[in-house]
Amino acid sequence: MLMKKIAIKTAEEIELMREACRVTSQVLDQVGSVVAAGKSTEDINTFVDTMIRDLGGVPSTLNYRGFTKSCCTSINEVICHGIPSPHVLLQEGDIINIDVTTYKNGFHGDSSRMYFVGGESACSKNAQRLVKITREALYRGIESVRPGGHVGDIGAAIHKLIKETGQGYGIVREYTGHGIGRDFHEPPQVVHIGKEGFGEKLRPGMTFTIEPMINEGTHQTVLSKLDGWTVRTADGKLSAQWEHTVLVTESGYEILTKSCL
Repeated sequence: MLMKKIAIKTAEEIELMREACRVTSQVLDQVGSVVAAGKSTEDINTFVDTMIRDLGGVPSTLNYRGFTKSCCTSINEVICHGIPSPHVLLQEGDIINIDVTTYKNGFHGDSSRMYFVGGESACSKNAQRLVKITREALYRGIESVRPGGHVGDIGAAIHKLIKETGQGYGIVREYTGHGIGRDFHEPPQVVHIGKEGFGEKLRPGMTFTIEPMINEGTHQTVLSKLDGWTVRTADGKLSAQWEHTVLVTESGYEILTKSCL
């Protein structure tokens, strides 16, 4: 079977992609207003769906390979792909990842952020530390991006940071970053544990997500047999994730999904 080539975007395509990414960022800038104890994850989904459409896009996840919602809402031990539900209510002290992808003008823009239910001080010190370290891991990975570098540099930078914390955190292996553009998921695969100098060579015009999922305990995961989507930590401990869509530029990188605030 022929492997699909990594798409190198033109200047015009990159500008269109910036628009899709901007919508995603605007949604994530505002969705925190719905993150409160007693709110359901369906409330979050409704907010995301409405705002994306108001801004001229459509949610990429809706009906994607059978996924029935317009975003992913992953609480506490849920690593990724949590399905919004009117029956799942947020509780003070929860941490939640909200993962939003917008399709607009023929391109996708993908990003996720962590939110503290009830504010940061309402959450445990362990949760606060995990969220902070995971965000730092994302930016360490991004900072390794440069033309002439390799995809493996990204995972190597993330792994180095997590190892240096001495907290015994696990880096999820099975779920990774990915190329993105006209298709929601494109090559290359961006693994969050990698070897420096290995993997595909980075070239200007490449766009992909970096989205480290860091677990408080084991890196091992469990996929729900009930819905076929929800992924949890094998030991029931907390997980956190942050994500950006990144462009390789002539001199380094551009974060396409940076906050609009």
